[in-house]
Amino acid sequence: MKNKKLNFVDRYLTLWIFLAMGIGVAIGNIFPSIGSSINQFSIGTTNIPLAIGLIIMMIPPLVKVDFKKIPIVFQNRKLLIISLLITWIVGPFLMFLLATTFLKNDPEYLTGLIIIGLAPCIAMVIVWNELAGGNRELAAGLVGINSLLQVFFFSAYAYFYLEIMLPLFGFDSIQIDLSFWEVAKTVGIYLGLPFGIAVFLRYWISNNKDETYLNTKFIPRISPFTLYALLFTIVVMFSLKGQLIAELPFDVLKIALPLVIFFLVMFFLMFFVAKCSGATYPETATVAFTASGNNFELAIAVAIGVFGLNSGQAFAGVIGPLVEVPALILLVKASLYFKKHFR
Repeated sequence: MKNKKLNFVDRYLTLWIFLAMGIGVAIGNIFPSIGSSINQFSIGTTNIPLAIGLIIMMIPPLVKVDFKKIPIVFQNRKLLIISLLITWIVGPFLMFLLATTFLKNDPEYLTGLIIIGLAPCIAMVIVWNELAGGNRELAAGLVGINSLLQVFFFSAYAYFYLEIMLPLFGFDSIQIDLSFWEVAKTVGIYLGLPFGIAVFLRYWISNNKDETYLNTKFIPRISPFTLYALLFTIVVMFSLKGQLIAELPFDVLKIALPLVIFFLVMFFLMFFVAKCSGATYPETATVAFTASGNNFELAIAVAIGVFGLNSGQAFAGVIGPLVEVPALILLVKASLYFKKHFR
């Protein structure tokens, strides 16, 4: 019965997500004040309901990670180098090209999109990787490395693309003042907290019960909370911006088009490069999803903190995850299709 239930959930997962998106948009339009009500529960640029949803969503997949195996998965240095090069060199430059091509007449949206492209995903990627049957230990390790790289190099990347690259392409340079601690705080909330809780739960249960209880009792009980928290997060995200989606549909599409192209190019590029390098399917899926997602939490925090809550940069930031959710869930489907034919 458990397998049938799991298969049922997997089979209709896309439907649940699109329903959650529709419910969120409907709530945002039926109850226009819902956005301001939810935003009251915020500390700085961190929305508490969204943060709770993201943290709960990440804990079950992270509890499943055998942290002792993380050093082992990094023995494949070729795959690690490929992943970092495509994620950190190709990714930001591709987003820059897409932004300057599709949004050249909308400088605020253009800037917001460039900021989105500067940091890979450190939250939702854990969930996409889990749904696609990727390598959990590799995902946890790559997310950890990408988080540290974000903390140390995000400001330098922002300076390079906004103050050096934009003038080279005929645009005005944009100066932003971004401290090391602002980036570290966002990374700590959305990755450090769920990571710490997961490590504590895994080792506390292993020591007080045993590995068998952890794997056969505890993990199956908490696993469904990933889906529940994901759907909750989607409803909240879309209800916050339901009115804007209805009022500015063409602006949403304008921002969505380059984002969708980015997700597709990054996913398939990384997937097939990794496959050609000899990686297994779980490894290939993991590096593909790591490369294709972005740290929208950080991008939104930066856009709001530097340009203001009602800026075009902030609008582009919040549209980002609204586009990423349906795009990446469809890429999960594509990944599972490739799995059947993986050689």
